[in-house]
Amino acid sequence: MYENPGFQIGGISGDGRWVALGKPRTSADSDIYLVDLQSANNEPLLITEHDGNISYQAYGFTPDARSLVFATNEHGEFNHAWSYNLASGEKTVLIEADWDVSYVVFSKSGRYQVSGINADARTEVTLRDLQSGDVVDLPQLPPGDLHSVRFSSGDSHVALIVNADDSPSNIHVIDLADGNVRQLTSALSPKIEQSHLVTSEVIRYKSFDRLEIPSILYKPHGASAANRAPALVLVHGGPGGHTRTGYRAMVQHLVNHGYAVLGANNRGSSGYGKTFFHLDDKRHGEEDLQDIVYGRKYLESLDWIDSDKIGIIGGSYGGYMVAAALAFEPEAFDVGINILGVTNWVRTLESIPPWWETFKEALYDEMGDPATDGEHLRRISPLFHTENITKPILVIQGANDPRVLQIESDELVAAIQANEVPVEYIVFPDEGHGFRKKANRVTASNAYVKFLDTYLKGETSAQ
Repeated sequence: MYENPGFQIGGISGDGRWVALGKPRTSADSDIYLVDLQSANNEPLLITEHDGNISYQAYGFTPDARSLVFATNEHGEFNHAWSYNLASGEKTVLIEADWDVSYVVFSKSGRYQVSGINADARTEVTLRDLQSGDVVDLPQLPPGDLHSVRFSSGDSHVALIVNADDSPSNIHVIDLADGNVRQLTSALSPKIEQSHLVTSEVIRYKSFDRLEIPSILYKPHGASAANRAPALVLVHGGPGGHTRTGYRAMVQHLVNHGYAVLGANNRGSSGYGKTFFHLDDKRHGEEDLQDIVYGRKYLESLDWIDSDKIGIIGGSYGGYMVAAALAFEPEAFDVGINILGVTNWVRTLESIPPWWETFKEALYDEMGDPATDGEHLRRISPLFHTENITKPILVIQGANDPRVLQIESDELVAAIQANEVPVEYIVFPDEGHGFRKKANRVTASNAYVKFLDTYLKGETSAQ
């Protein structure tokens, strides 16, 4: 019927006629194409012709297959939802907000529309009856993010997933006639007492240049001015990730063992507008690293934090930031946990395989091209500055990681060992860029706590 020339599938209309294709160029610039499968000439039609850096992404087609709903930041800092009429080509605004519109879905009949807004690291959901135009009040649900909304064929019921700081994702079904709610799953292990888990707080602190850094703060039970807690600054992956509220087993495990956690959304994070998102382009390991350093300064201002015991932890790009912090700001943190982190940007960028060509162009646009920006990339790569690392570090690596090759961690660990600095190294032979096996996640999480207990809390003698 149609051979995809290498674009991303953005949706197929319910009548099987239309296919939406996404063509990202960089993290700032992308397009949407339409293919009419009933046309003799089914060449992709560009529907988002534009100048400059504008992002477009397809949400999906309306149930009547008359319109495509898509996201764009063309008209402001955030992604708004727009509608493209397939017959006329007319574009009209559907949903505007002061935050990104995360998704728009419809019931099978088209009567109901559900939209999610990423409002300050939490999802706000609106259910609208398109026949009456009224917003439908949702019944009382556990506090948390609502996503993966699905309607029954007759629009009588809606199923959705609720994910909260203190509860993994659970499926709930709402009867739209009487508002009754049934929880179908209970994902939290019966061995865990939910009251032992903590809920987060959305906070903001000022960085070196007074820029506000939105963050998620987890406070251990019992932490107080009289019982101060050690703390960690958690750096998300990416570049361009986003720390949001919601259940994270690793974080809850750390907090349950007495460690406060500050999930920092440094400049370059998504979710806070396109200007904020691109503030660190080709300046990684510089201004965004200072945002993380100032995360420590914020923690030191809290009377329930032990200001002498603050470390840094992160995965993927966050792992890079851990190594960068220890190499370029060696006195900023007392320990570091580098999970799958890049240490040599020149090699990482050169090793991107050809089938990731779109990802490669986007990453080169944001980080730099190793062919022309090699000097800069070496300057921000911790592997070439390991003589500065003096604080204990734990390094986690997947042997099959196609993004961050094991040699990066091997060389980093060897160089730090040569400094006679405490370093622990765990390689998972059956993992890639992330954990797929629960047993490995448990092993890693226990290793984090043991390392922190030894080198941050100082509860056991360092070996």
